[in-house]
Amino acid sequence: MGCSAYPSLEALVDQTAAALDAARSFAADVRSRLLGNVGEGAAVNPALLDHHQHDAHGYAWIETTIAALKALMGWAVAAQERGDFGEIDALILRLAFADYLSQLAGGLAIGPNEYFRPGRMGLEASARRMVDDPAVCALIACADARSRASLIALVRAGASVNEASGDAALDEIRAQFRRFTAERITPFAHRWHLDNALIPDALIAELGALGTFGICVDPEYGGLGLGKLEMCVVTEELSRGWIGAGSLGTRSEIAAELIGLGGSKAQKARWLSGLASGEILPTAVFTEPGAGSDLASLTTRAVAAPDGSWRISGAKTWITHAARTDLMTMLARTGGEGHRGLSMFLLAKPRGSETDPFPGPGLAGSEIAVLGYRGMREYELSFDGFEASAESLLGNVEGEGFRQLMRTFEGARIQTAARAVGVAWRAYELGIDYALARNQFGRPLVDFPRVADKLVAMLFETVAARELAYAAARTKDAGGRSDVEAGMAKLLAARVAWTNADASLQIHGGNGYALETEISRILCDARILSVFEGAAEIQAHIIARGLLERGTAER
Repeated sequence: MGCSAYPSLEALVDQTAAALDAARSFAADVRSRLLGNVGEGAAVNPALLDHHQHDAHGYAWIETTIAALKALMGWAVAAQERGDFGEIDALILRLAFADYLSQLAGGLAIGPNEYFRPGRMGLEASARRMVDDPAVCALIACADARSRASLIALVRAGASVNEASGDAALDEIRAQFRRFTAERITPFAHRWHLDNALIPDALIAELGALGTFGICVDPEYGGLGLGKLEMCVVTEELSRGWIGAGSLGTRSEIAAELIGLGGSKAQKARWLSGLASGEILPTAVFTEPGAGSDLASLTTRAVAAPDGSWRISGAKTWITHAARTDLMTMLARTGGEGHRGLSMFLLAKPRGSETDPFPGPGLAGSEIAVLGYRGMREYELSFDGFEASAESLLGNVEGEGFRQLMRTFEGARIQTAARAVGVAWRAYELGIDYALARNQFGRPLVDFPRVADKLVAMLFETVAARELAYAAARTKDAGGRSDVEAGMAKLLAARVAWTNADASLQIHGGNGYALETEISRILCDARILSVFEGAAEIQAHIIARGLLERGTAER
């Protein structure tokens, strides 16, 4: 079925709004069916939710997809009101809606080889009603080969996707960090990756001078006092050059938010200014060899000495940037079993060097060799009576560590989504550049429909992931609960980063598999994004349970 007449911009916005309503009705049917299987009165039964995990995670992906479409529509409406919504933006909106609506009805990927299909829950009729909706029908019909060809033609002619936010200050932040990344990071990042080099100290100092580490820190302590949306933009632009550079801010963001929300006045004075300037580099010390996402089973123990100080013993793993840091935020057990026995510590440590990475007493470590996500390095750590002062207990309270950490997870996951968006952009840029420059059979690769189709999907999915991350950041900045929203943003953006990287390498062919080719690094960097800061399966579970427990799915 083809499209005889494309709608005007105003009609397109109305059309997507109607299609969104149809998708919401379908999601409501899935939710109702799922609740019938896992609900227990007004509550969700955790054991039943585990038993119906595939359906629950499918529901989470459905809601995430609809949230992305809603965010895209919000982007379109805002741009339309400003008068700067262009033809390329309209095509992206149309193609994204058509593709995602088709996936909702026919089969939505929830993993590399796993799909959620409506028939699994006996909801074929509900899916058909959604597809038969006039607005959905029209959008799918108009997202044809002609639309995809038009989008690629605009890209080849130099058209760019609308990035204006309506906030001149935010747009200037983006421009500033894009220039910095293009000059100081992108030309050197691949060599740093191949050499497994630490991010240069000089670059860290420059990032500090730009305010990178203090974006959300209170100006009282030398920060910029901005919000998560600004953090998203900065992280996205830095990660576009190298995920290592974009991830530096994550360490400081987690530490500063922990201290800002739960620290004593003395702890804030001791640490926040240095974190904001980049003079103090932190590392998060949470994960243990036998406990990945299961923080309740942590065994590293902190024991109080008679003078009020602490002695810490145990093992931690996958600790990023552990050697070249000055502060460890550590979750350790001070009480009994479960979450209530965990406390958060702010542990000062001497900064290591290449020859002596862990010079202080009571702490040893060994590097974990990794495929990508380099620049800070990963370590296994061993604590043997590591001494910490009495003032190192966050907020001077025991047993609150898990709660204190949970308060930072929303921001951390939003930032991870922004990192993924940056990686996705770079994968797309490398793919389109190669497809335009590389000739086969007498014409550029981009002339071949299967190559062009990959690039089209990469572009509209990146914009969708970007707008969903921004939506989560705005919710957080407005003071609203954003655990589900942050999880959705990370879930989608991590997948888009990986699929973009994979598609871009496919476009590069054999050349992309060479270590010297930048896309090989992007592929390695993208793969970790659906694993850390909460694996995709954990995120889907959190989203499903969170939406079910909110009483009414919020979209």
